[in-house]
This record gives sequence, structure tokens and C-alpha cells, in this order.
Amino acid sequence: MTAPRPDETDIYLPRPATLIETESLTAHERFFRFEMDAGVELSYRPGQFLEISMPGFGECPISISSAPSAGGDRGFELVVRRVGNVTRALHGLEPGDRIGVRGPFGAPFPVEDALTGHDLLFICGGLGLVPLRSAINYVLNRRDDYGEVTVLLGARTPADRLFTRELYAWKLRDDLVLEETVDAADPSWGAHVGVITKLIPRLKLAPENTRALICGPPIMYRFVLKELEKQGMSAEHIYLSLERRMKCGVGKCGHCQINGLYTCRQGPVFKYADIAAVREAI
Repeated sequence: MTAPRPDETDIYLPRPATLIETESLTAHERFFRFEMDAGVELSYRPGQFLEISMPGFGECPISISSAPSAGGDRGFELVVRRVGNVTRALHGLEPGDRIGVRGPFGAPFPVEDALTGHDLLFICGGLGLVPLRSAINYVLNRRDDYGEVTVLLGARTPADRLFTRELYAWKLRDDLVLEETVDAADPSWGAHVGVITKLIPRLKLAPENTRALICGPPIMYRFVLKELEKQGMSAEHIYLSLERRMKCGVGKCGHCQINGLYTCRQGPVFKYADIAAVREAI
């Protein structure tokens, strides 16, 4: 599948979008729903990202968290962690405020072709749920096109869990398996405690028919990949999102370069078989 890209003459020109809804998810993460102005559609795919600009503060890449619809999308959803000048400014927005948007950019998860008809295993660590939520909801909206769907989700603490109401709704479904774990529990937590790799041996995978989609902190990847290899999964059937050091979104600044690969253009989603031998990729 070829990832849709903006017209090459417009990749540097932000387009306006208006904030429709915002909500605090944790002490550091905030949810936003925007709509593009003037009827503009994004035509994005799960796993892609946008360049979000705030006049007077700057610009930063942020993953799209909403699932695209069949009829085109004016609206899109983001989750932003407050870590710098731009993200602090975003956290101060109110409904009706406007931002600039470039994109969408990057290679998506192949939900429309390579994954169709297969069992799917989503492995989300911390903020990794944000881009994978787009793919998960895309699959759930077309549930008959896929086999078994399993979601493994890890967070530092129960207070760091994102989309808690949505997670509760997923747990009630009989066509999805959701397993959660936290690094450190509190008295309210009644599920697993420990690293996310502890959940993988509990699964009954059919490795030949399973496709794994992974996103999380860099340290997680190496250990998750080892566990999947123990389960008999092929590198051809594993997809990783490497949202690493991205800045400009169009391969000009070089911040995201990994030994000749540009994460913002060849990625952020890579098939593991294509990068397993690339130094510093994992």
C-alpha cells in the first residue's frame, strides 16, 4: 500500500484546523479533537503523523490517534504529552482555538492489505497506545475482515493509563482480548503487574497466521521481539513504529536518520524484516 501524501508543493505550508474538544487523560497527557477548516480532508491512514504548529512557539510531529473513516476525514484526534514549549502551548488551548497542520506524513500500518484476514496482536507500551489506537479502531470498525484480535497494554502505573473508558468498552467485547499490566500497582489495581513481555507467553498464538503491531518506548522493542521469536513469529510478520527524533516530517532536517533510513519518510512504520540488520534501528 502506498501511503497518501500531501501535494509536494504544499508540504511546507500549514493548513488551519480548529479545536473542537479537549480532555485531560492523565497528569501529563491531554486528548484533542480538531477539525480542518474550509472543508479540507486529511485522507490519513493508521500509523501516520501530523506536523502541528503553534504560532510563536514552533512545530512538532504528533501521531494521529483516531481511526480514518471510509468517507474522508475533516476531523482527527491527537494525544499530547506536555514536554516542551509547543506541547505546553497546546495544553493551553481551548475549544475554538486554531493550530496549523502539515501532513499527514509517513508510512502507515498495512491494515488494508497485508493484515487483512490474519489474527492481529497489538503490543502497546505507554504512549504507544496513541498511534496503535488508530489501527485498533480501524480494525474494530471492519471486524469481519480480520481474525482474532489481541491487545497487550502496558503502563507505568494505573494513573498513567490512557483512554480508560474506551479500554473498559474493549474489555466488554467478545471479539477482542485485552490484557493489561502496570510496572507499579496501587491498591485499586487488580490486574497484572510487571513488564509487558510477561504477557506474551500467556497467549495461544498461531504464529503463521498472526501479524504483530508494536509501538512503545525504545527499550521495550528488543525484549518484545525476543519473546515473539520464542513464539515462532517471523520477522516478516512484525510491524514496528519507530517514532524517533522526527522533526520536519519530509526528510530535510536529518534528525530522524537511521543509517540511511529516514523515519519520517520510510517510516515511522517498518516491517521488522526490513530493519533487523540496520544498526541502531532497534
